[in-house]
Amino acid sequence: MSLISLLRLSSVLLLVFLMPALANGASQPVTQGWEYRWGDSPFTSEGVPQWVLQDAPEKWTSIGFPSNPPGREGRENVWFRVTLPAGEWQEPVLYIFSVDLIVQVWVDGEKIYQYGEFDAEGRGRFEGWPWHEIFLPEGYEGKPVYFRVFSNYTDIGLWGEVSIMDHPDLVLYILKNSLEALAIAGFATLIALLAIIFALLQTEKKTFASISLFTLASALMLVSESQASLLIAYQPLMWDYLAAGSYYMLPVALALLLEQWLTNHRPWLINLIWKVHLVYLVGALLGALAGVFDLSSTFPPFDALFLVSLVIIFAVVLRRIRRMLREQQILLLAFGIFCGLLIVDMAVAHGVLPWGRVPVSWGMLLFSLAVVVISLWHYAGTQEALKRLNVSLEEKVAERTAKAEALARREQARVRMLTFENEKNRILGDVLTELQDCLGLKQAFGLLVRALPDICSPLKGAFYQRGSSDRYDRVAVWGFSRPVPLPVLLDARKGLPEPSRLPQLRQWHGAEGVDREVESATLCFWVNVESASAGNVTEGILLLEGDGVFDNAESEYGSARLLAALDQAIQRISITLSSIALREELQKFSYEDGLTGLKNRRYFDQLFEHESAVAQRNDLPLSLLIIDIDHFKKFNDTHGHEAGDNALKIVAGILQKQFRESDLVCRYGGEEFVVVMPGATSEAAMDKASQLSSAVRDVAIIHREEDLGALTVSVGVASWPESGEKPLQILTLADRALYRAKEAGRNRVEVFG
Repeated sequence: MSLISLLRLSSVLLLVFLMPALANGASQPVTQGWEYRWGDSPFTSEGVPQWVLQDAPEKWTSIGFPSNPPGREGRENVWFRVTLPAGEWQEPVLYIFSVDLIVQVWVDGEKIYQYGEFDAEGRGRFEGWPWHEIFLPEGYEGKPVYFRVFSNYTDIGLWGEVSIMDHPDLVLYILKNSLEALAIAGFATLIALLAIIFALLQTEKKTFASISLFTLASALMLVSESQASLLIAYQPLMWDYLAAGSYYMLPVALALLLEQWLTNHRPWLINLIWKVHLVYLVGALLGALAGVFDLSSTFPPFDALFLVSLVIIFAVVLRRIRRMLREQQILLLAFGIFCGLLIVDMAVAHGVLPWGRVPVSWGMLLFSLAVVVISLWHYAGTQEALKRLNVSLEEKVAERTAKAEALARREQARVRMLTFENEKNRILGDVLTELQDCLGLKQAFGLLVRALPDICSPLKGAFYQRGSSDRYDRVAVWGFSRPVPLPVLLDARKGLPEPSRLPQLRQWHGAEGVDREVESATLCFWVNVESASAGNVTEGILLLEGDGVFDNAESEYGSARLLAALDQAIQRISITLSSIALREELQKFSYEDGLTGLKNRRYFDQLFEHESAVAQRNDLPLSLLIIDIDHFKKFNDTHGHEAGDNALKIVAGILQKQFRESDLVCRYGGEEFVVVMPGATSEAAMDKASQLSSAVRDVAIIHREEDLGALTVSVGVASWPESGEKPLQILTLADRALYRAKEAGRNRVEVFG
């Protein structure tokens, strides 16, 4: 907020608090002699409306008040006129409570006031609903004053009250009319802040947040709709946006609060109401800000929606009100009074009731006072509960002292265990760092096998790695004297030991057919490696002998900690191995086309540069073919992309069968393929290209048991040294040859040169 705005706010608040008994300034209502005329006036060449220059009494019709004349029938322009009475004024101004929507005021052919912008068609956008202060020229008495009005809103014309008064009296009059709303808004804001504090302190009680939201929205609505807001900052549209947002937020906050009170009854209707109103709030404000529609047009639909929501809420609450707490019933009563005043205000705004000031702020005051009374009631109950709690706490002190001594003894054992764990974590950290530097799983498992004895010490054990045919071979054993009481291999088909369920130790006996039975309490850990292609696979099994070790842990707690540490270590190793497997697969996928299984363009670019250098260095021939499927776009458009993908796979299979293992077949992109033939002359490449063309023509494309016919290909061939260029340039030459093949009618082979 700027310094000027702060000074304005301070001045307004000072006037508000220094005027407890502010008297009405003298004013003269203008209620007689009004006339109206539908449509808009033509203008003279000097830009003066012709209607203000001619009396034409037969064109004007009398009206009691310049608002909503009869027979509108979709019209958006209307003129009003009135002859202002004489009076004893120092600085006479014409005060208008509000206008729907924009207005010009003319006296003696001179424009003395304008709010909003009129275009060449007499239309304009909504600019807000401020009160209007129109300074009257000297000698205005007895002269007609003309009001040019445009409105595409439900109402059209002047609204509220129209009076003549002195400028200083108008400012005091505005402050007096706003004093009540500002004071109650301040009180409601204080209640909202207290509710926010309670919501932060007691996060399990969400009702405080809903109460805070409701009171804040109400306070902001009171301030925004008060006439004094324009004395703080003359930004009518800004205040109307704030008023609309806070007004539209009221049913959201109300429904949220009721939903929390009725949560045991699953109030899906209440839940739907606050969601619908929240969507309306966001859509209305964003649409108005984006210029899709005027903010003014969002009020009538909301009022209708709000009335329907209140009826639904009343029906839901009426069925369950007896089951609510007393304070909830009191707040609901305050809600009801506040909403009743809002409904009366709606009726006045839409012309259902005659204009008058509806004390909506008193409804907000009643709700705020209800919150204060309930809070004081709860505070008294809390104090009584605290007294009882103090007595209970004193009785528990002795009991907790005894528990603390037991915990101290346990803490000593825990410290010794932590020292042991820290050493193991250091070893594990070093192993994980080394594993991350491995290039593949084979290297990683070799390092892991060497490190497991240090990781598992002082436990004796063995490690088994998955081999072929679902067998797990013992690749490491430590801590045992001969003979080793653990099997040489594990057969997955005959059953593997289940992973140990910590902290419980279980006896496991090997399946039938293994070399020996495990004769002691054995711990089992699976080393699972997850990859994108194979999924989660058990790549290793760790068996550890637990007899005699856990007796030294001094407690069940120590045993559990040791087991948990081992389990976490194996999990971290599994995660690291999985990342290595994923890295290996990504390396593979980066050079492979996912659809056809051929190498991709990235791989081609790297290998072609290498083969070109080898051919030039060793003076060996090098040929290159570029293949393009003819009319493939038409095939896709006719049979669909799924059939097109199937066709690409079939052509890729033919390519792989037609060329040598030493030739490189790649998918170059889209329906184009490229073949690098190291050591092949131009004649050999031409023969292969012709064979390929025939092979493609002879194979029918079958998709979903339907014969789609055969495809044809165009092939461009270039060879080195026949081309007379450097080997790397034959790619461009082959592309030119392919272009000639297409130009010549497709389904053919062209050789460059």
